[in-house]
Amino acid sequence: MTSIENTFQNQTWHETRRRQRGSFLATLIQQLRERGQETMALSKRQFLQLKRRPSSFVVGVIQPLMWLILFSALFSNAPKNFLPADQGYGNFIAAGLIVFTAFSGALNAGLAVMFDREFGFLNRILVAPLRSRSSVVFASVIHIWMISLVQSVVIMAAAGLLGYGWPVGSGIIIALTTLSMLILGVTAISLGLAFTLPGHVELLAVTFLINLPLLFASTALAPLSFMPAPMQWLASLNPLTYAIEPIRASYLGHAALNTVVLQAPFGSVNVAGCLWILFTLTISTLILVRPMLHRKLS
Repeated sequence: MTSIENTFQNQTWHETRRRQRGSFLATLIQQLRERGQETMALSKRQFLQLKRRPSSFVVGVIQPLMWLILFSALFSNAPKNFLPADQGYGNFIAAGLIVFTAFSGALNAGLAVMFDREFGFLNRILVAPLRSRSSVVFASVIHIWMISLVQSVVIMAAAGLLGYGWPVGSGIIIALTTLSMLILGVTAISLGLAFTLPGHVELLAVTFLINLPLLFASTALAPLSFMPAPMQWLASLNPLTYAIEPIRASYLGHAALNTVVLQAPFGSVNVAGCLWILFTLTISTLILVRPMLHRKLS
């Protein structure tokens, strides 16, 4: 009798465990579905705002396109040994301006959140019965990632139409991967600033302070070998350089992961090294910004 009771109890226990696991998975799937719906709804709102006021998107494309045309014309008679692989200056600068387009777009990610803060819309979202308040952050990341990537691809296409080439073979995958990591890392920084600084004036001031200096202190406009020693070190410590060089290599058809693309003062860096540095910086930025965003949204 005892054996029968034990068997029955074991069967009951296992059945209860199966039901608990099934209930847990169903609850988890339901929560993920609800969070996804919240994120998509908030992202849709941002895309609707862009549709009504597309000026920011248009300006984000026109500015680097003007620079591409003007700088290419300005340095069209540069000596051949000025650039590696006997490139024209338009071919050389295209990669730098593609990265600058993605960087500028991601750096402005916090503006929408800042305006929502100032006009009180963010407070109304936070007091709403959301499944997760982090949906606000995820929606901004998705919106900026898509917009910045589209802007960068438009500049790629424009450079191709102007005769400055297109990433070859697997180079397009490396280019898009590089841009995606850069956008995610810079977007995290911008959102962190949006929740930290008191207003949009301060956010714009910080944006203007770091935007162009980081561009000029990279290899976007001149090769590393052309720079004096202090500038070589500065450019080699600039994250933008590690986004520019893999894309530049993809334009030359040298997109293999073991291809050396940067002769830095501290040693040679290949495509895989550049991607690893960008990946490390992106993950580190997300880890550092996450606790602050969690405090501000809680």
